[in-house]
Amino acid sequence: MIEKEEIMDRLLIAVPSYKDRYERYIQENYELGEERLIYVDINDFVKHIIECYQRKKTDEFDELFEVIEKLHTDGDPYVKEFATVGILESFQNQLLDENIENSEFEKCLKPESIRWWNHLIDFWNGKTPYIGGPIKEQS
Repeated sequence: MIEKEEIMDRLLIAVPSYKDRYERYIQENYELGEERLIYVDINDFVKHIIECYQRKKTDEFDELFEVIEKLHTDGDPYVKEFATVGILESFQNQLLDENIENSEFEKCLKPESIRWWNHLIDFWNGKTPYIGGPIKEQS
């Protein structure tokens, strides 16, 4: 079972092009020994991935989206939630900010990840009361 402490290591293995940037990010945003805020940190990682997409440097995407799928399928409850609310929601928000269609990244997602991607969309469109919740009945 994948635990919280493993998330960034797995993402860095999948996306080695982010390693130097991540080290700079940590130095600029944290004091030595300070607890890291992974829900905040993931935004810089996602920004890096979107920049790679914009530069057409997508050779790491297969491995990345496989890791995201593993977080969804093999993670503990915290990791599974983070894969959706941390990673996928960050993608959706930043893609919107960059005027990139969701479909550009949807095609990279594996089955469990696309399921949670769609749950996020349903939630934000008001179709369900919570992420993963039942579709609201139309009156």
